[in-house]
Amino acid sequence: MPEHSGSHALDGQAIRAVDLTKAYGHADSPVYALRGVTFEVRWGERVALLGKSGSGKSTLLNLLGGLDRPTSGSLDVAGHSIARLTGRQLARFRSVSVGMIFQSFNLIHSRNAWQNVKLPLVFAGQQPRERREVARRALEAVGLAARFDHRPAEMSGGENQRVAIARALANRPQILLADEPTGNLDSATAREVVRLIREHVEERQATLILVTHDEDLAAACTDRVLRLIDGQLAT
Repeated sequence: MPEHSGSHALDGQAIRAVDLTKAYGHADSPVYALRGVTFEVRWGERVALLGKSGSGKSTLLNLLGGLDRPTSGSLDVAGHSIARLTGRQLARFRSVSVGMIFQSFNLIHSRNAWQNVKLPLVFAGQQPRERREVARRALEAVGLAARFDHRPAEMSGGENQRVAIARALANRPQILLADEPTGNLDSATAREVVRLIREHVEERQATLILVTHDEDLAAACTDRVLRLIDGQLAT
C-alpha cells in the first residue's frame, strides 16, 4: 500500500466523507454519534475538528483511522473505502496509511519504549532486523534516546506522549490523526508535543486531522476548522 496509493483515485483528496453516519445501540432505537457528515480534505491540508464533549469528534477520528466502520454513507481515506476493507486490510491501513496519536497514549504497559514504537512496523510487515533501528531513530527524533528500554510506568506523562508520537510517525505516514494530543499534559510539555507534530507535518507535507477543544492549538497547527455539533458539521 504505497503512501499516495489513493491520491489519484480521490482526485487530489486525502479524505472524502459523504453523508457519513455512525450509530450505536439496537437497530430499532439507534443512538447517532454522527449524522450525515460530508467533507473533503486535500493532501497536505491541516484541519482541526472542534466541538464539545459528545459532539462526535472522536467517533469521526476513529472512523478516519480505521478503528471503526461507518453505519452508512461513504468514507474514503487515502483512496481506500473504510467500509469495504477486511479486518486484515484495516490493520495494514492503520499501520501504513495513517498515524494516530491519542490523548491517553494507548501504550502497552508491559513493553518498553522501543517495543511500543515497533508495533506498527510489525503490522506493516517490516523485517524484524530493521524494526529496532527504525524505532531507535523515531525515539531519537522525539528526544527519547535515553528512554529506549524504559516502560511507560518508568516515564512521565510527557515522555509517554512522545513515545506515542514516535509510534505514530515510525512508518512516516502521510495522514496524521491526533485526538486531543495535549489534553493530559502541562503547558510546557504541550508546547513541545505541538512542536513535534508541526515538524513532522511540515517536513513530510503530511495531512493533519487534529481533534481538540482548544481554539489556540487549532490556530497554531491547522489551516482550517471544522466544527461538530451533535454529530453534524456546523454550517
